[in-house]
Amino acid sequence: MRLTESTTISIRFNDCDPLGIVWHGNYVQYFEDGREAFGEKYGLRYLDIAAEGFTVPVVNIQCDYKRPLRYGDKVLVKTTYIDDLAAKMKFEYVLTNAATGEVVAKGSSVQVFLDKETSLLQLTMPPFFSKWKKEQGLI
Repeated sequence: MRLTESTTISIRFNDCDPLGIVWHGNYVQYFEDGREAFGEKYGLRYLDIAAEGFTVPVVNIQCDYKRPLRYGDKVLVKTTYIDDLAAKMKFEYVLTNAATGEVVAKGSSVQVFLDKETSLLQLTMPPFFSKWKKEQGLI
């Protein structure tokens, strides 16, 4: 079972280069926006994780660019949680031009759990995350 959430983002003027094309680094921000929407829907917001005593830095991110986005476009960000046995969170993303239906980018990210106070990497799954996975029917 995969958990998915979609959100639509309007391309702002300051997302673009002088030619009106979205700067490549902003696609990673759209991935972040997708994770935020996912966390809101499934009760896994960054503030929820921090309240449990952990942070979840991104340790890997990948983006394949397919088509440009331009100022005034709307992009649909589909974020899918990929379940894993390790103490980490993996997501896949598909960005689609909302008007044309064309896929404009695909990507993925990996985040690990660190103790919020000591920054120590968690080698086992934090109990709150195991509980969350059970509540979602993943284990």
